[in-house]
Amino acid sequence: MRAGSRLSERWFNLALWLVALLFAWFLIGLGSLVVGDLPQVEQRYTLEQFLETDPARASSETLKQVRREMDDTRRRIEQDQLALEAAQGATEGARETFANWLKTRDATQRVDQDPGLIARTQRLDALKEAERAVEDRLTALAQTQADLSEREREQARAESALRAAAQEKLDAAERGQELRVFGYRLALTLPLLVLAGSLLLKRRTTRNWPFVWGFAFAAAFAFFVELVPYMPSYGGYVQYGVGVVVTLVGGRAAINALHAYRERQAQVEARPNEERRTEIATDQALARLAKKVCPGCERPVALGDPSTNFCPHCGLGLFEDCPACTQRKSTFERFCHACGTPGAGAVLPAA
Repeated sequence: MRAGSRLSERWFNLALWLVALLFAWFLIGLGSLVVGDLPQVEQRYTLEQFLETDPARASSETLKQVRREMDDTRRRIEQDQLALEAAQGATEGARETFANWLKTRDATQRVDQDPGLIARTQRLDALKEAERAVEDRLTALAQTQADLSEREREQARAESALRAAAQEKLDAAERGQELRVFGYRLALTLPLLVLAGSLLLKRRTTRNWPFVWGFAFAAAFAFFVELVPYMPSYGGYVQYGVGVVVTLVGGRAAINALHAYRERQAQVEARPNEERRTEIATDQALARLAKKVCPGCERPVALGDPSTNFCPHCGLGLFEDCPACTQRKSTFERFCHACGTPGAGAVLPAA
């Protein structure tokens, strides 16, 4: 804020900066929604889109069939295991009964029991044979289960190979899609950044400057901040490359402006004192004097010394005596602050 500006004008400037920040905030919110929704212009890819249809369907059906056979074999194994347990229980019971019968026969030594011995032995052999038959079935089922497991592994490897090939195609498609979406975002944010720079160069001092600055803040935020989460692995090169170019262009412009300013100042300091004072606005001159610098050349001046009436660097008249009351006053003040008399060197504020 300038020292010579009116209080209301200062508040208006604050309000206009608030307008600029609010405008930037709303633009940033709108831009984040647009940038975030840009992927919706592209379709979403799935792995099934890149699978070879016929081989994938045949592999899937074969794998399902193998697994159904494995489930059926597993159920048969469970049933035969129950049958084996029952057969083993029956054999064990018959063996105990036969052992008890043998003890009784040995005790009685009755010959008429020999046919019974043969019959009981045959029944025991039959039970043992049934038990062995169940065991044979279990062995065959176990072999079948092992064969099916091997077929399942082979078929799973084949299906995995198909899916791996499809995954490679999916990754390539997604990389291409990511590149296109990044191009959309870059095509949206980079022109906004260029436009913002152009507006700052040409219109930052116009009456609509709050909107110019607000748009510039939003464009810079969108490019250097909002674009970051969506950048691919190489996106940083684009962002930092643009940053380097912007810095080089802005730095070169600042260097040229500095040299042009020095040349203008040298030309101005060579002109007469009165002519130079008429070209400096009162508010600007008073603001620089408040900072204890010369309003013309902006070099430090010992304003605390009452004998300092001219700038020792460029010779610009800074103070004079009031023609009415001889009170010392600034040559840029329109009226004497002691008696209100217009100053001899008073100038109107520049438009």
